[in-house]
Amino acid sequence: MMDDAEVENVLKVARARSPFRYYGEDMQYFALQLEEAFMKRLDRKYALAVNSGTGALSVAVNALGIGPGDEVLIPGFLYVACIGAIIRAGAIPRLVEVDESMCMDPDDLERKITPHSKAVMIIQMAGTTGRLDELLAVARKHNLLVLEDVAQAAGASYRGKPLGSFGDISIFSFQLNKNITCGEGGLVTCDDYVLSQRAYAAHDHGYPRDKNGKVYSYIEHEEAMQTFWGEGRRMSELCAAMMVAQEQKLDGIVGRMRRASQRLYDGLQEVAGAQIRARVDPSGDSGNNVILIWPTAEICREMVEATRAEGVRDRYFGGGNNILNQWHVHVYYGNRNLVERRPINHTGRPWSDPFNAFAQDYSYDRGTLPRTDALFDRSSSLGVSPAMDDALCDRIIEIFHQSARRLGLA
Repeated sequence: MMDDAEVENVLKVARARSPFRYYGEDMQYFALQLEEAFMKRLDRKYALAVNSGTGALSVAVNALGIGPGDEVLIPGFLYVACIGAIIRAGAIPRLVEVDESMCMDPDDLERKITPHSKAVMIIQMAGTTGRLDELLAVARKHNLLVLEDVAQAAGASYRGKPLGSFGDISIFSFQLNKNITCGEGGLVTCDDYVLSQRAYAAHDHGYPRDKNGKVYSYIEHEEAMQTFWGEGRRMSELCAAMMVAQEQKLDGIVGRMRRASQRLYDGLQEVAGAQIRARVDPSGDSGNNVILIWPTAEICREMVEATRAEGVRDRYFGGGNNILNQWHVHVYYGNRNLVERRPINHTGRPWSDPFNAFAQDYSYDRGTLPRTDALFDRSSSLGVSPAMDDALCDRIIEIFHQSARRLGLA
């Protein structure tokens, strides 16, 4: 969903010869505009534009002070970058089951907490959230930090409050597959000043900058930075220029996807054998995916194959028609590096770190989360595009009904 707005903004940066966000010939300040837009959108005190969603995760994990001896609780439905940010920090990921919302199960979260648990990563997968109130209550009860990953759900809300405003720190991704995009980009947001300073330092080589963009070695909260090294995770003005235009379109994009996904859910829930994903707050769903749960793995496979044969596939009908276990590195056991506990360096860390001895028996193979595994095997997803109209949605619904009848499900 791009037009002349993105083009003109990018040309402004190029003509000003100022693609770096902190100084240049004629600063356009698009990164600052983007941060201000998200602070207003989320009603948060601080926002920081970064170069990717992966970068946002690393910045957030580092800002929270997560490291050796800590474990971060994560759902089995996620993305490889979520795992990588934890591993690179020297900490340990601990897997938690998902429920029929395809988001983290609060009951299993409570069961999985140990004395080493420091944070929970709540991931708003495939456009919406699960039982967020319960997840946050468990986190508060056990004094866990909350990292809210909104990479796949920009523009979504929960009980009228925007996603990205719930975590101690929250992240967004603006990669091409996301609700709004500049190709590759991200954002970190929070309300705590010290945490914001740590995030800023984490994204810019370990130091904050003054209002003129100059790096300075004096840090107001020096005690918070004593074990701190940052990276070059800054967003360029070129990406920010695109994102300023994209942010202004977010509500319209999400509105169109919500309409299409609701029409699909209304029609597909009448398909014999189909159960729709548990939607705790349907009105807040960003609508970018429709997920159906089938009685068995065999029926799920047959329905996907039958509807693909009739044209419900990536190129013609939106963003995919897949079994969830085909989401590869979005499925915990699809991440070979995790399953094989591959290290970040020749010392074998983080697995070999003596601070992480508590995790020596942790498993990440398929079977670690049996309820999640069963859901992945018998659930299918349909990607939803903001360009999908009523006629296209109705044709998809018709194909699913026809396929179910041919398979003897009706």
